[in-house]
Amino acid sequence: MKKWMVVLLLVCSIGLSGCLGTSVQEKGLDKKVSETDQQLEAKAKERKNKKKVEPEPAVIDIVDPNTSEVIRTFSPKELWFETNYEEYVNKIKEIAKELANGTKTTAGYDQRMRLDKIGGNGEILKGNPLVILKERELVDSLLKTSLIGGVVELPLDITNSNYNSNEVSSFEEVRVASYTTYFNPSKEKRNRNVELSAKALNNVIVGVGDYFSFNTMVGPRDKENGYQPAPEIINKKLVMGIGGGVCQTSSTLFNVVDQLQVKYIERHHHSINIGYVPVGRDATVSYGTLDFRFQNTSGAPFLIKTYYGRSSLTIEVRTAKRYAEELRLKK
Repeated sequence: MKKWMVVLLLVCSIGLSGCLGTSVQEKGLDKKVSETDQQLEAKAKERKNKKKVEPEPAVIDIVDPNTSEVIRTFSPKELWFETNYEEYVNKIKEIAKELANGTKTTAGYDQRMRLDKIGGNGEILKGNPLVILKERELVDSLLKTSLIGGVVELPLDITNSNYNSNEVSSFEEVRVASYTTYFNPSKEKRNRNVELSAKALNNVIVGVGDYFSFNTMVGPRDKENGYQPAPEIINKKLVMGIGGGVCQTSSTLFNVVDQLQVKYIERHHHSINIGYVPVGRDATVSYGTLDFRFQNTSGAPFLIKTYYGRSSLTIEVRTAKRYAEELRLKK
Protein backbone atom coordinates (compact mmCIF):
# COMPACT_ATOMS: atom_id res chain seq x y z
CA MET A 1 0.00 0.00 0.00
CA LYS A 2 2.75 2.41 0.89
CA LYS A 3 4.66 1.49 -2.28
CA TRP A 4 1.65 2.45 -4.43
CA MET A 5 1.30 5.71 -2.64
CA VAL A 6 4.96 6.51 -3.24
CA VAL A 7 4.61 5.63 -6.91
CA LEU A 8 1.50 7.75 -7.21
CA LEU A 9 3.17 10.72 -5.60
CA LEU A 10 6.16 10.37 -7.92
CA VAL A 11 3.93 10.24 -11.00
CA CYS A 12 1.97 13.32 -9.93
CA SER A 13 5.14 15.17 -9.07
CA ILE A 14 6.63 14.41 -12.49
CA GLY A 15 3.39 15.38 -14.24
CA LEU A 16 3.12 18.62 -12.33
CA SER A 17 6.73 19.42 -13.07
CA GLY A 18 6.08 18.82 -16.78
CA CYS A 19 3.04 21.07 -16.74
CA LEU A 20 4.94 23.88 -15.02
CA GLY A 21 7.83 23.54 -17.47
CA THR A 22 5.50 23.79 -20.44
CA SER A 23 3.89 26.96 -19.07
CA VAL A 24 7.22 28.70 -18.54
CA GLN A 25 8.39 27.79 -22.05
CA GLU A 26 5.19 29.11 -23.58
CA LYS A 27 5.57 32.39 -21.71
CA GLY A 28 9.16 32.73 -22.95
CA LEU A 29 8.04 32.08 -26.50
CA ASP A 30 5.25 34.60 -26.21
CA LYS A 31 7.75 37.18 -24.99
CA LYS A 32 10.04 36.53 -27.96
CA VAL A 33 7.12 36.73 -30.40
CA SER A 34 6.01 40.03 -28.78
CA GLU A 35 9.48 41.53 -29.09
CA THR A 36 9.69 40.52 -32.77
CA ASP A 37 6.35 42.17 -33.51
CA GLN A 38 7.51 45.41 -31.91
CA GLN A 39 10.70 45.38 -33.96
CA LEU A 40 8.75 44.77 -37.17
CA GLU A 41 6.33 47.54 -36.28
CA ALA A 42 9.19 49.94 -35.54
CA LYS A 43 10.84 49.13 -38.86
CA ALA A 44 7.55 49.64 -40.67
CA LYS A 45 7.16 53.07 -39.04
CA GLU A 46 10.71 53.95 -39.96
CA ARG A 47 10.10 53.02 -43.62
CA LYS A 48 6.89 55.04 -43.58
CA ASN A 49 8.64 58.10 -42.16
CA LYS A 50 11.38 57.85 -44.74
CA LYS A 51 8.80 57.98 -47.51
CA LYS A 52 7.37 61.17 -46.01
CA VAL A 53 10.74 62.99 -45.95
CA GLU A 54 10.90 65.28 -48.99
CA PRO A 55 14.15 66.44 -50.60
CA GLU A 56 15.46 69.85 -49.57
CA PRO A 57 14.09 72.63 -51.84
CA ALA A 58 16.46 74.15 -54.40
CA VAL A 59 18.31 77.26 -53.23
CA ILE A 60 19.97 79.95 -55.36
CA ASP A 61 22.92 82.04 -54.14
CA ILE A 62 23.62 85.30 -55.99
CA VAL A 63 27.32 86.17 -55.77
CA ASP A 64 29.21 89.44 -56.24
CA PRO A 65 32.03 88.58 -58.70
CA ASN A 66 34.28 91.29 -57.24
CA THR A 67 34.20 90.01 -53.65
CA SER A 68 32.91 86.43 -54.10
CA GLU A 69 30.40 87.20 -51.34
CA VAL A 70 26.84 85.86 -51.39
CA ILE A 71 24.64 88.96 -51.53
CA ARG A 72 21.25 87.27 -51.87
CA THR A 73 19.86 83.79 -51.19
CA PHE A 74 16.37 82.57 -52.01
CA SER A 75 14.36 79.42 -52.63
CA PRO A 76 12.49 79.33 -55.97
CA LYS A 77 9.78 77.22 -54.34
CA GLU A 78 9.05 79.98 -51.82
CA LEU A 79 8.58 82.43 -54.71
CA TRP A 80 5.95 80.19 -56.40
CA PHE A 81 8.28 78.62 -58.97
CA GLU A 82 6.28 75.36 -58.86
CA THR A 83 2.79 76.82 -58.54
CA ASN A 84 2.71 80.14 -60.44
CA TYR A 85 5.55 80.44 -62.95
CA GLU A 86 4.40 83.75 -64.38
CA GLU A 87 4.42 85.35 -60.93
CA TYR A 88 7.80 83.73 -60.25
CA VAL A 89 9.29 85.37 -63.36
CA ASN A 90 7.98 88.74 -62.17
CA LYS A 91 9.63 88.21 -58.77
CA ILE A 92 12.94 87.37 -60.44
CA LYS A 93 12.72 90.56 -62.50
CA GLU A 94 12.06 92.55 -59.31
CA ILE A 95 15.15 91.04 -57.68
CA ALA A 96 17.30 91.99 -60.70
CA LYS A 97 15.92 95.52 -60.74
CA GLU A 98 16.53 96.02 -57.00
CA LEU A 99 20.11 94.81 -57.32
CA ALA A 100 20.70 97.20 -60.23
CA ASN A 101 18.97 100.31 -58.92
CA GLY A 102 19.08 99.72 -55.17
CA THR A 103 16.40 100.45 -52.58
CA LYS A 104 15.79 103.19 -50.02
CA THR A 105 18.24 101.48 -47.66
CA THR A 106 20.65 99.68 -50.01
CA ALA A 107 22.74 101.05 -52.89
CA GLY A 108 22.40 99.38 -56.27
CA TYR A 109 25.20 98.07 -58.47
CA ASP A 110 24.51 100.51 -61.32
CA GLN A 111 27.01 103.34 -60.98
CA ARG A 112 27.52 106.41 -63.13
CA MET A 113 31.05 107.17 -64.24
CA ARG A 114 32.94 109.60 -62.02
CA LEU A 115 35.64 110.97 -64.27
CA ASP A 116 39.28 111.43 -63.31
CA LYS A 117 40.67 114.90 -62.53
CA ILE A 118 44.08 116.53 -62.57
CA GLY A 119 45.12 117.54 -59.05
CA GLY A 120 46.87 120.70 -57.95
CA ASN A 121 50.29 119.10 -58.34
CA GLY A 122 49.57 117.55 -61.72
CA GLU A 123 48.66 114.17 -60.26
CA ILE A 124 45.67 112.18 -61.54
CA LEU A 125 42.81 111.96 -59.04
CA LYS A 126 41.04 108.73 -59.92
CA GLY A 127 37.27 108.57 -60.21
CA ASN A 128 35.04 105.52 -60.62
CA PRO A 129 34.20 103.40 -63.68
CA LEU A 130 30.77 103.12 -65.23
CA VAL A 131 29.10 100.00 -63.82
CA ILE A 132 25.95 98.46 -65.30
CA LEU A 133 24.25 95.33 -64.00
CA LYS A 134 22.91 93.46 -67.03
CA GLU A 135 19.43 92.75 -65.69
CA ARG A 136 18.14 90.65 -68.58
CA GLU A 137 21.18 88.38 -68.46
CA LEU A 138 20.80 87.99 -64.70
CA VAL A 139 17.11 87.08 -65.06
CA ASP A 140 17.92 84.43 -67.69
CA SER A 141 20.63 82.88 -65.50
CA LEU A 142 18.34 82.76 -62.46
CA LEU A 143 15.53 81.10 -64.42
CA LYS A 144 17.91 78.46 -65.81
CA THR A 145 19.13 77.66 -62.28
CA SER A 146 15.71 77.62 -60.62
CA LEU A 147 15.00 73.89 -60.98
CA ILE A 148 18.06 72.49 -59.20
CA GLY A 149 19.48 75.61 -57.54
CA GLY A 150 23.09 76.74 -57.50
CA VAL A 151 25.31 79.80 -57.67
CA VAL A 152 24.73 82.72 -60.05
CA GLU A 153 27.30 85.51 -60.43
CA LEU A 154 26.14 89.06 -61.10
CA PRO A 155 26.81 89.95 -64.77
CA LEU A 156 28.46 93.34 -64.39
CA ASP A 157 29.58 95.52 -67.31
CA ILE A 158 32.45 97.76 -66.13
CA THR A 159 33.80 100.61 -68.29
CA ASN A 160 36.83 102.64 -67.23
CA SER A 161 37.71 106.13 -68.47
CA ASN A 162 39.44 105.87 -71.85
CA TYR A 163 42.54 108.04 -72.22
CA ASN A 164 46.30 107.64 -72.16
CA SER A 165 47.61 108.74 -68.76
CA ASN A 166 51.01 109.49 -70.34
CA GLU A 167 49.40 112.24 -72.44
CA VAL A 168 47.67 114.10 -69.60
CA SER A 169 50.38 116.74 -69.33
CA SER A 170 49.63 117.80 -72.91
CA PHE A 171 45.85 118.13 -72.54
CA GLU A 172 46.06 121.90 -71.90
CA GLU A 173 47.98 122.69 -75.08
CA VAL A 174 45.10 123.86 -77.29
CA ARG A 175 41.76 125.51 -76.53
CA VAL A 176 39.12 124.11 -78.88
CA ALA A 177 35.93 125.55 -77.36
CA SER A 178 34.95 128.27 -74.86
CA TYR A 179 31.81 129.96 -73.52
CA THR A 180 31.23 132.76 -70.99
CA THR A 181 28.14 133.74 -69.01
CA TYR A 182 27.67 136.71 -66.69
CA PHE A 183 26.06 137.36 -63.30
CA ASN A 184 25.41 140.17 -60.82
CA PRO A 185 28.45 140.42 -58.50
CA SER A 186 26.28 141.74 -55.65
CA LYS A 187 24.43 138.43 -55.25
CA GLU A 188 27.13 136.88 -53.13
CA LYS A 189 25.33 133.73 -51.95
CA ARG A 190 24.17 132.77 -55.43
CA ASN A 191 27.60 133.52 -56.86
CA ARG A 192 29.21 131.34 -54.21
CA ASN A 193 27.14 128.43 -55.49
CA VAL A 194 28.28 129.12 -59.04
CA GLU A 195 31.90 129.23 -57.86
CA LEU A 196 31.72 125.95 -55.93
CA SER A 197 30.09 124.03 -58.77
CA ALA A 198 32.55 125.44 -61.32
CA LYS A 199 35.48 124.46 -59.11
CA ALA A 200 34.18 120.87 -59.01
CA LEU A 201 34.39 120.72 -62.82
CA ASN A 202 37.84 122.23 -63.20
CA ASN A 203 40.46 119.87 -64.66
CA VAL A 204 38.02 117.02 -65.33
CA ILE A 205 39.38 114.60 -67.96
CA VAL A 206 36.80 113.34 -70.46
CA GLY A 207 38.19 110.31 -72.29
CA VAL A 208 37.09 108.79 -75.58
CA GLY A 209 33.60 107.37 -75.20
CA ASP A 210 33.39 108.53 -71.56
CA TYR A 211 30.08 109.47 -69.96
CA PHE A 212 29.90 112.80 -68.15
CA SER A 213 27.31 113.43 -65.39
CA PHE A 214 27.04 116.92 -63.90
CA ASN A 215 25.43 115.71 -60.67
CA THR A 216 28.01 112.98 -60.24
CA MET A 217 30.96 115.34 -60.72
CA VAL A 218 29.59 118.27 -58.68
CA GLY A 219 27.91 116.21 -55.96
CA PRO A 220 25.19 117.26 -53.49
CA ARG A 221 24.42 120.94 -53.22
CA ASP A 222 23.89 121.28 -49.49
CA LYS A 223 25.11 123.23 -46.46
CA GLU A 224 27.67 120.55 -45.60
CA ASN A 225 29.40 121.22 -48.91
CA GLY A 226 29.31 125.00 -48.49
CA TYR A 227 26.32 125.80 -50.72
CA GLN A 228 24.20 128.83 -49.82
CA PRO A 229 20.46 129.61 -49.96
CA ALA A 230 19.65 131.53 -53.15
CA PRO A 231 16.74 131.91 -55.59
CA GLU A 232 16.04 128.96 -57.87
CA ILE A 233 13.31 128.21 -60.40
CA ILE A 234 10.65 125.65 -59.44
CA ASN A 235 7.40 125.35 -61.39
CA LYS A 236 7.89 128.69 -63.15
CA LYS A 237 8.47 130.51 -59.85
CA LEU A 238 11.56 131.84 -58.12
CA VAL A 239 11.87 130.30 -54.65
CA MET A 240 14.70 130.15 -52.12
CA GLY A 241 16.69 126.94 -52.08
CA ILE A 242 20.14 125.69 -51.13
CA GLY A 243 22.36 125.79 -54.19
CA GLY A 244 20.41 128.27 -56.29
CA GLY A 245 22.49 129.45 -59.24
CA VAL A 246 24.22 126.13 -59.99
CA CYS A 247 22.23 125.88 -63.22
CA GLN A 248 24.33 128.74 -64.60
CA THR A 249 27.34 126.44 -64.39
CA SER A 250 25.57 123.52 -66.09
CA SER A 251 24.13 125.78 -68.81
CA THR A 252 27.55 127.35 -69.48
CA LEU A 253 29.04 123.88 -69.78
CA PHE A 254 26.33 122.83 -72.25
CA ASN A 255 27.16 125.74 -74.54
CA VAL A 256 30.83 124.70 -74.50
CA VAL A 257 30.46 120.99 -75.22
CA ASP A 258 27.76 121.68 -77.81
CA GLN A 259 30.60 122.90 -80.02
CA LEU A 260 32.04 119.36 -80.00
CA GLN A 261 31.00 115.92 -81.12
CA VAL A 262 29.03 114.70 -78.11
CA LYS A 263 25.89 112.65 -77.64
CA TYR A 264 23.40 113.96 -75.08
CA ILE A 265 22.13 111.37 -72.63
CA GLU A 266 20.07 113.74 -70.46
CA ARG A 267 19.27 117.43 -70.67
CA HIS A 268 16.39 119.55 -69.32
CA HIS A 269 15.15 123.11 -69.87
CA HIS A 270 14.10 125.67 -67.28
CA SER A 271 10.38 126.41 -67.05
CA ILE A 272 11.02 130.15 -67.60
CA ASN A 273 13.63 132.30 -69.35
CA ILE A 274 16.78 132.51 -67.24
CA GLY A 275 18.56 135.41 -68.95
CA TYR A 276 22.22 134.40 -68.80
CA VAL A 277 21.98 132.19 -71.94
CA PRO A 278 19.72 132.49 -75.01
CA VAL A 279 16.30 130.81 -74.88
CA GLY A 280 16.61 127.07 -75.42
CA ARG A 281 20.35 127.05 -74.69
CA ASP A 282 20.08 126.10 -71.03
CA ALA A 283 20.58 122.86 -69.06
CA THR A 284 18.81 122.85 -65.71
CA VAL A 285 19.93 120.45 -62.98
CA SER A 286 18.71 119.32 -59.56
CA TYR A 287 20.68 116.85 -57.48
CA GLY A 288 18.93 113.47 -57.30
CA THR A 289 16.41 114.25 -60.07
CA LEU A 290 17.46 116.36 -63.08
CA ASP A 291 20.93 115.87 -64.52
CA PHE A 292 22.97 117.05 -67.49
CA ARG A 293 24.74 114.09 -69.09
CA PHE A 294 26.60 113.49 -72.34
CA GLN A 295 28.96 111.00 -73.96
CA ASN A 296 32.20 112.03 -75.66
CA THR A 297 31.74 110.65 -79.16
CA SER A 298 34.45 112.86 -80.75
CA GLY A 299 37.09 110.15 -80.81
CA ALA A 300 39.52 112.31 -78.81
CA PRO A 301 40.04 113.00 -75.08
CA PHE A 302 39.65 116.52 -73.71
CA LEU A 303 40.02 118.54 -70.52
CA ILE A 304 37.39 120.83 -68.93
CA LYS A 305 38.77 124.10 -67.52
CA THR A 306 36.69 126.58 -65.51
CA TYR A 307 37.46 130.22 -64.69
CA TYR A 308 35.34 132.01 -62.12
CA GLY A 309 35.58 135.80 -62.10
CA ARG A 310 33.97 138.68 -60.22
CA SER A 311 30.97 138.79 -62.55
CA SER A 312 31.51 136.01 -65.07
CA LEU A 313 32.05 132.30 -65.53
CA THR A 314 34.10 130.93 -68.42
CA ILE A 315 34.37 127.26 -69.26
CA GLU A 316 36.83 125.93 -71.83
CA VAL A 317 37.57 122.64 -73.48
CA ARG A 318 41.26 121.96 -74.10
CA THR A 319 43.21 119.07 -75.55
CA ALA A 320 46.60 118.06 -76.93
CA LYS A 321 47.68 119.48 -80.31
CA ARG A 322 47.43 116.07 -81.91
CA TYR A 323 43.70 115.87 -81.07
CA ALA A 324 42.68 119.49 -81.74
CA GLU A 325 41.43 119.13 -85.32
CA GLU A 326 39.57 115.93 -84.48
CA LEU A 327 37.70 117.68 -81.67
CA ARG A 328 36.81 120.69 -83.83
CA LEU A 329 35.14 118.51 -86.49
CA LYS A 330 31.60 118.71 -85.17
CA LYS A 331 29.20 116.50 -87.14
